[in-house]
Amino acid sequence: MSEQAEIPDIKKKVISTGIRVGTNVKTKFMRQFINQASPEGLYMLDIDQTLARIKTAATFVNHFDIKRVIVCSGREYANMPIEKFCELTGARMMLGRFMPGTLTNPSLPFYTEPQLIVVSDPEIDRQAVIEATNAGIPVVGIANTDNLTSNIDVVIPANNRGRKALATTFWLLSREILIQKGELTESQAMKYEIDDFETKIKEVVEDEEEFQKKNYRSRS
Repeated sequence: MSEQAEIPDIKKKVISTGIRVGTNVKTKFMRQFINQASPEGLYMLDIDQTLARIKTAATFVNHFDIKRVIVCSGREYANMPIEKFCELTGARMMLGRFMPGTLTNPSLPFYTEPQLIVVSDPEIDRQAVIEATNAGIPVVGIANTDNLTSNIDVVIPANNRGRKALATTFWLLSREILIQKGELTESQAMKYEIDDFETKIKEVVEDEEEFQKKNYRSRS
């Protein structure tokens, strides 16, 4: 199957996942990726630009040693998408709170020196972005219409709030990385589908309950 035949199929597959649904705020950084507004006042991202940027991001990622690429997020809905992404590509994941000094303080036991970091939200993951910038480490970031992206080297314009949208974005990026590396063809099915990348509500609730238990024990 040719690339020209495949692109419409992919677009049709992902258009209903909410990947292009933005917020009611647009920044000067994200204006170029917006092509309309919904009747509810939400800015909508251009799906063609999103798919094109995912290809660009995959090319960028493949310039680095994938084992030295860190994918991080403080957003719970990004946990499963990132886990599946790292399983398929070989990247490293860093979920939850990004500890200060991770990229900048060699004296810390958890200090690490990646070649590249990927973040699910420049605002939620701002500590990681700040440290990567200070350390001269490039950043790929999934950004919504209201995000500031001045410190992001490669922007992927997409809904970075929704469970299905995050699953779709990481699924698309995984797929494109594998295709460009020659480990997958345009017409070949991946090991996982978009639904497999999606964090389920039950998982989020269980994570929150476990956090509350740990917090309670620490105060007892």
